[in-house]
Amino acid sequence: MAANPESTPNSTGNAPFPDGVIAVEQLAELLGAPGVVILDCRHDLAQAGWGAQQYRLGHIPGAIFADLDHDLAGARNGANGRHPLPSPEAFAARLRDWGLGPSSRVVVYDASQGAYAARAWWMLRWVGHPWVAVLDGGWQAWLAAGLGISDQTPKPRQGDLRVGPSRQVIAGVDAVLEIAKSAPAPGHGGTLLLDARAPDRFEGRNETVDPVAGHIPGAVNRFWKQNLDDRGYFKPPQQLRDEYAVLLQERTPGQVIVQCGSGVTACHDILALHLAGLQGAALYPGSWSEWIADPARPIARGA
Repeated sequence: MAANPESTPNSTGNAPFPDGVIAVEQLAELLGAPGVVILDCRHDLAQAGWGAQQYRLGHIPGAIFADLDHDLAGARNGANGRHPLPSPEAFAARLRDWGLGPSSRVVVYDASQGAYAARAWWMLRWVGHPWVAVLDGGWQAWLAAGLGISDQTPKPRQGDLRVGPSRQVIAGVDAVLEIAKSAPAPGHGGTLLLDARAPDRFEGRNETVDPVAGHIPGAVNRFWKQNLDDRGYFKPPQQLRDEYAVLLQERTPGQVIVQCGSGVTACHDILALHLAGLQGAALYPGSWSEWIADPARPIARGA
């Protein structure tokens, strides 16, 4: 993936740090280099503790485990969704515990085609850190390349990262409610609400996670797995740009809000937009699980 002007040289000074995604071969060259931090974001919504268990069995050497429920989410109060954001300061404190500083180059990966790693990518940029990339192909690609794994847990020195100007945009429930009130939205105008969930959940036919089925009125479905090729790698930037252009029509990325079930896989769509050169889309962090916490909010079903 081509680097943008934010890219920084690696420790050998002969290659830029990738912007958005990184290939296995590139990560292998950076392994063990000063300032490189690897976060293992493996998770399974259906099995609490699965990611931590898999991490203990083996991970990319030097990787630190980042738990979706505890490290990449804040406290739930029954009205803010299943994976609410922590405060930027709390997340920055956790990053410092993992050894991050202002110049750290961070690689995040999972075993779910980037579904959870993209959340870490988004959050790092949310607190102002630009040097972060998702491992394309994830854990499976690393294993397929025949590269080594480790069962040792690193003990990083305390970092000094601080919250900086955010590189991501957040949309609150009130902005989403305005879209729902005006549904169906005009085909070429207004804010576009993208729902990254699978089509069956979007349509309300097979809700397996949340207690209420359906979608936010006015939303358009763009399943996050559509960002991938048949091998589980991100599609080329131009292909992603062409596909999203069909949805955006004349809108700019700044007229797009992305949501999912709890603000996690929506980050995959935002990453895909980023790779396509369409930066600026907002995340609705609470997403469907926050939306349905208030029974007064409208619900739609069907395609």
